[in-house]
Amino acid sequence: MINAYINKKRLLKTFTELLRINSPSFQEKEIGSLLAKKLKERGCRVTIQKYDKSFNLIAIKKGTVSKAHPLLLSGHMDTIEPTIGIKFSIQNERVRSTGNTVLGADDKSALAQILEALTVLQERALPHGDIEIVFTSAEEKGLHGVKSLDFGKIRSRYALVLDSGGSVGKLVVAAPTHITYEMRITGRPAHAGIEPEKGISAIRVAAEIISTVPDGRISSETTANIGVICGGTATNVVPKEVVIHGELRSHDYKLLQDARGKMFDTARKIAKKNNAGMHIEEHEEYQSFKIDEADRFLKFMDSVVQGCGIKPIYTITGGGSDANIFNKQGIKTINMSTGMQKVHSHEEYILLKDLYNGSLVVLKAITGFVAFSE
Repeated sequence: MINAYINKKRLLKTFTELLRINSPSFQEKEIGSLLAKKLKERGCRVTIQKYDKSFNLIAIKKGTVSKAHPLLLSGHMDTIEPTIGIKFSIQNERVRSTGNTVLGADDKSALAQILEALTVLQERALPHGDIEIVFTSAEEKGLHGVKSLDFGKIRSRYALVLDSGGSVGKLVVAAPTHITYEMRITGRPAHAGIEPEKGISAIRVAAEIISTVPDGRISSETTANIGVICGGTATNVVPKEVVIHGELRSHDYKLLQDARGKMFDTARKIAKKNNAGMHIEEHEEYQSFKIDEADRFLKFMDSVVQGCGIKPIYTITGGGSDANIFNKQGIKTINMSTGMQKVHSHEEYILLKDLYNGSLVVLKAITGFVAFSE
């Protein structure tokens, strides 16, 4: 019976309304104002939690079942760029980008699906526990919003983050630790045409490092990538400095540290051999999580997805999301697909069927969580 409660026309209207708002990272003011208004209309108490670069929305919808555990629902307000002048069409049962921008289904499909589920709760007076909603900012620029979230305001010990691609039914059960680094290589400048032998080319040292250190898939659990290189000032100057930006990811923390150690040691040895300076800075963006297949919350979500007539698919991802930070904070969190496809590209789209199914899964999770709490 609950399957008939989702209003597909209303859901699509909400989704397209959100798509039309330009909301790149750190520029979420307009969409945040609209979301705060919509959350209040759905009976939520809304708090705007500001931090230095933007803000998060934290909302609470009081439950009708006092003994039920609170459940946290989350998505992010920002989109990857470009998004200015977004164009889209609704054809062949899908919403797709038709211009030179992304669609923005990542992650506005999540926002629309959560809002629709909350609307149904209100109009049908369905029993539920307290629902906490967190809409974060700047997820696409390094999870800034969730890293700045005031977790003292969060009571839930279980959460659903809606921020994974692919057909609805995919449940992310593991994500890696992610380290970013900067290598600053310092050579010696000299005139390239008059006395090049007096110089030490930072570019040549960097080239040797890049060609020597591991890159790509190191193992089934671990990847490495050098993504940005900056250096040199002119063709007639032996380059003094090069900066390399890269990353390492792994589901196994020991393997990550081993790969990191070997990479940095190799880079330092090459720099020393060439009489160049080397300075390395690193930053842990987020830590890995893994949810055991026997976990009670995962089994609950498995049954929810099946109850929607969808086959659950457990996924191990190489990317990170707000779910990494929630899990680190002790909140058992599953990242689930909203149905968005070909994200971060001009070909991004979502099937109307998946937009609907995503909202249905959220609604069934909310109402079913009352029994989970018993």
